[in-house]
Amino acid sequence: MFRVIPRSVLSSIFVTACAAAVVPKAAAAKNFEKPVAHPAKTYPAHDDHEDEKVAFAADPYDNAEKAKIFSVNFAEHGFLPVFFVVTNEGDQPISIANMAITLIKPRTAKLTPVSSEDIYRRLTNPQGGTRPSSIPIPRKNVKGAITQRERDEIESSQFAAKAVEPHSSQSGFLFFDVEGVSSPLAGANINITGIDDAKGNELMFFEIPMDNSLTPAAKQ
Repeated sequence: MFRVIPRSVLSSIFVTACAAAVVPKAAAAKNFEKPVAHPAKTYPAHDDHEDEKVAFAADPYDNAEKAKIFSVNFAEHGFLPVFFVVTNEGDQPISIANMAITLIKPRTAKLTPVSSEDIYRRLTNPQGGTRPSSIPIPRKNVKGAITQRERDEIESSQFAAKAVEPHSSQSGFLFFDVEGVSSPLAGANINITGIDDAKGNELMFFEIPMDNSLTPAAKQ
């Protein structure tokens, strides 16, 4: 004799089965997790203004071991991710809304962080560039659409703070287009201007020597 299963029970079984099927897929697609920021002056490459109680640090993710936190292979597309940290140890907030950042490699390059749109453009059109160049640069032709996960990762990873509260840090990634630049960090500095104190007075510019982030062999 067959037993009739109520419609409500069937619905419950169906929902449970669907949920079970989704779990493995969700587990496999691990979301991006931004690194925990430590005080800026604890990083090898930093500039600490002790009198103003403000420090900046730059930690390049320039090797495969560090870069594996991303699902996007930025190096393959000519980008250098740099984890950027600002620490305010003072008792008043500072404004970084007008902050300007430049990676300077003497006699070679002067680069500013690229935007999300620049990254999207490169990923979807590998032959396109984010900056003009009179020299043809060979580029690996890696085609493919950008997934929503990759878009979320690019957006959530980038440095976006406009202020830093007292006794706290702000952090995020800057992305530089280093395609065609040989050893972009060797002998380079990251210069930072446009930092204002609580009264609107601009602080002296910061200069982070990127040689401090490199191994002796990489400095050559």
